[in-house]
Order: sequence, then structure tokens, then C-alpha cells
Amino acid sequence: MTASFPVTQRFRSASALVGSLALALSLAFAGPLRAADDPVLAKVNGAEIKKSDVAMAEEELGPSLAQMDPATKDENVLSFLIDMKIVSKAAEDKKIADSDEFKKRLAFARNRLLMDSLLAGEGKAATTPDAMKKVYEEASKQISGEQEVRARHILVETEDEAKAVKAELEKGADFAELAKKKSKDPGSADGGDLGFFTKEQMVPEFSAVAFSLEPGKISDPVKSQFGWHIIKVEEKRNRKAPDFEQVKAQIEQYVTRKAQAEYVAKLRTEAKVERLDQPAADASKDSKPSDSKMAPPAKK
Repeated sequence: MTASFPVTQRFRSASALVGSLALALSLAFAGPLRAADDPVLAKVNGAEIKKSDVAMAEEELGPSLAQMDPATKDENVLSFLIDMKIVSKAAEDKKIADSDEFKKRLAFARNRLLMDSLLAGEGKAATTPDAMKKVYEEASKQISGEQEVRARHILVETEDEAKAVKAELEKGADFAELAKKKSKDPGSADGGDLGFFTKEQMVPEFSAVAFSLEPGKISDPVKSQFGWHIIKVEEKRNRKAPDFEQVKAQIEQYVTRKAQAEYVAKLRTEAKVERLDQPAADASKDSKPSDSKMAPPAKK
């Protein structure tokens, strides 16, 4: 149960408006492709399908292609694009593009692409080396010197079972081996090893006992919402921040999403939003950005 870098919890809560961006957006910020770099792979009734079209489709199709080898993936995607050209032409012939439903969907897709393109630029501009270092230093201060405990535990259903386990340990039974045999915890296969954790990462009853024990000591039965525990503390240490490079990707994502969410909040304060589905007082409140969009999720 390794502790996560503090910034991880923060960036997870960024607004849903700034979710994953399609490859089309990154292409919008890339330089122009030369013809030699973007060859035509197929033509359908004269309409070209280029290498860049395949790359964009691969990103859009995502998980469905994950198990394919590169050659099979490229062939499947190109085949999909050929079919899409053929079917979309048939849809044009049937005047589907003139329907109200299609126009609504097209408007939504256009607005989403415009939003994502703008937010991609805002996020990219925000991820400067100085901004990322500042977030790293602030997060590091929160955890440096905080105590961590590495402990094992044996989890059973009843207090009587816990007392029986404690009695076996006092007679010299090996804690890890007994955990494998007796504990109902999923980690029993590892001898009940929980790794290093901070107080906040465990339920209060468990943490209170674990952090009061000296290394090598074994607790009396401890009750929690999960059952009855026997705890053995293996080691205590002061927590250290991970190296910047280890968490650079997390920090970059956090800085990006924070900048995007703040930009959306700024635009929202400048916009006139009228909620016709709510009473006036509630609509006025909802027209303002909510601080809860950036609040961290509750710890389990």
C-alpha cells in the first residue's frame, strides 16, 4: 500500500470538461506534414485516405486495437476508414446530413473539438519547468518528515479467533506463515505484508495501534469495520518525497488540468448563464464556478 505523491489526488478531481483529448487536437498544434511524411494509402471513389488519417483513427478507436500487432492494427484501421468513406457517401446520398438530429450532433462535436483545442493550448502553455518545479516543491513539503510504518497483519472474523492467533504467535509461530494460513485479507499470500503506509491511509483503529507499536512488537486483537486484526510492526521511518523524475508525468498532468479548469472557471464568470430548469436562486448559484470541482476525493 505505497503512498501516492500528494499531487496525484489533486489532479484526479479536475473538471470533467478537461478530459482526454483526441489525437485530432494534437495534430492541430503540430507543424504541417510534408507529402512524403503523409503518403496516400488508399482512394475511395477518388477521396484520399492518408497515413495521418490512419494515425488519428487509431487514437480514436483506442482500446479495441490494443491487443493487435502493428501490421494487423494498421490493416484493420485502413479497412475501417475505407468502409467509413463508403458508408458516409451513402449517408450523404440519403440526405442524412440534412436531418435535425444530425445537425445537433454535428454542432455538439464541433463545440467539443473547439473547446478541447483551446484547452489543449492553455494546458500546454501552463506546463513550464518553473511551474512544475513549484508544484513538486510544495507537494514535497507536505510529506517530508511524515512518519510511515511498515506492518503485517492477520485478519479474522471474531475476537476469539484473534486471541487464538495471538496465543500461537506467543508460542513462537512465524507471523508471515500464520498470516498465509489464517488471514482472510487478500494480502495474506504475502504473509500479511501491508508495505509502508501513513496514518491517513488506514482506518483510525488500525493506525492508532500500528503507530504506537515499536518495531518487532505484536498487538493485542484490534477491531475495525473489516474484522479483528493482529498487527506486527516491521519498521518505522520518516517519509521522503520521490525524485522529481519519478513523478514528473503526474505533475505535468496536474498542472495541465489545473490550468484548464481555472481557465474554464474564468470564462464562466464572464459569461451570462441562464438556467431555466431551476428556481432563480438556485440557477444564480449554479451559474458560478464551483470550488468543489477542484476538491480532492474523500479518502477511503
